[in-house]
Amino acid sequence: MKIVKLDESSKKNLLKELLKRSPGQYREYEDKVAAIVEDVRDRGDEAVFEYTKKFDGFDLSPENILVTQAEIDEAYAKAGEKLVSVIRKATANIRDFHERQKERSWFETPADGIFLGQKVTPLKRAGVYVPGGKAAYPSSVLMNVIPARVAGVDEVIMCTPPGKDGVIYEGTLVAAKEAGVDKIYKVGGAQAIAAMAFGTDSVPRVDKITGPGNIYVALAKKSVYGNVSIDSIAGPSEILVLADETANASYVASDLLSQAEHDELACAILITTSSKLAEEVNKETERMTKEMPREKIISASLNSYGYILVADNMKDAIDAVDEIAPEHLEIQTKDPYGDMAKVRNAGAIFLGPYSSEPLGDYWAGPNHILPTNGTARFFSAVSVEDFIKKSSVISYSREALEAAHEDIEFFAKAEGLYAHAESIAERFR
Repeated sequence: MKIVKLDESSKKNLLKELLKRSPGQYREYEDKVAAIVEDVRDRGDEAVFEYTKKFDGFDLSPENILVTQAEIDEAYAKAGEKLVSVIRKATANIRDFHERQKERSWFETPADGIFLGQKVTPLKRAGVYVPGGKAAYPSSVLMNVIPARVAGVDEVIMCTPPGKDGVIYEGTLVAAKEAGVDKIYKVGGAQAIAAMAFGTDSVPRVDKITGPGNIYVALAKKSVYGNVSIDSIAGPSEILVLADETANASYVASDLLSQAEHDELACAILITTSSKLAEEVNKETERMTKEMPREKIISASLNSYGYILVADNMKDAIDAVDEIAPEHLEIQTKDPYGDMAKVRNAGAIFLGPYSSEPLGDYWAGPNHILPTNGTARFFSAVSVEDFIKKSSVISYSREALEAAHEDIEFFAKAEGLYAHAESIAERFR
């Protein structure tokens, strides 16, 4: 990892490097993705089946596009009791956390003749995308589906790419069943996003698409946004550890590696006020990397996007955290709760030496689908709120409107909207 003195120049250079990882930087893929999306929009199932054969090597058809109950039963048998048990425990934790996020409609009468409120309505149908192959993550199934179910979405469908034999990873199917997915379609890539966005004879149109994926999936979600809602356009994973001299170097190093192993574009950063800790963590990451099964991926990630920034003081360190706005922030300092209160921008925050990032990935309950590439400045984790919509409710009696009508008419005319003013005035002629 690169050890750098934290100053305005190094911070600016780091932010510039991190932005290169954004899906928006891969413009060479946009035309390819746009062509796939438009083809699926125009030809529906026919295009979906052709792309599945081309990219996944599976002969998809109306007869085999849906995962059957027999396939789900087989997945449970292959997964084994231990994995099923762990998925069920994680499901309970995640559901309990998201139950606390539920919003309810409210109504009030602030004055005689006035009735105001907000009507909360779940989406009718949500679509979840789940990667396949080596990037199959049952935990992400839970994180996407459970908030939708807690929100009260009528139907949740899932798209995931099949293997060449048409088989889907057993952990993915078990997680989908436990979380409450209604239908699972053997479709992946940009063609799956387009199918859910526009609908085909086999795949129904959804109101919102959530879930991670490769660059084709990310750009497809960007392309269909507006025709359908999406969670975000996710970039590669990232972790930032904020630490002082009290931190355990091996804990910090292992946590940095936990994100670096995702892929070569993953980012791992340590910001510390201790030069000694910086050196110790650097040595530990070198030692630990050699022992990891995904050594090549970790090495590539750390060589390109692994940084150790040494700050003069904690204020400068926290200012840098806010500018980076990391997906995952660990605070391993003498006062993690106090330092957390000073942080404005982070997707998820982990406090203390025993709250490592994988705790959030799998177990604790908060959602692990988080804003990346600095978007934690204005985006939040996926939540129940992503699967509802809010309608304002307004009712005035004649007497209540009479008290306000002259002001409303004046305001409308001030904007040059005379028909607006007449709409009010007509009621009092």
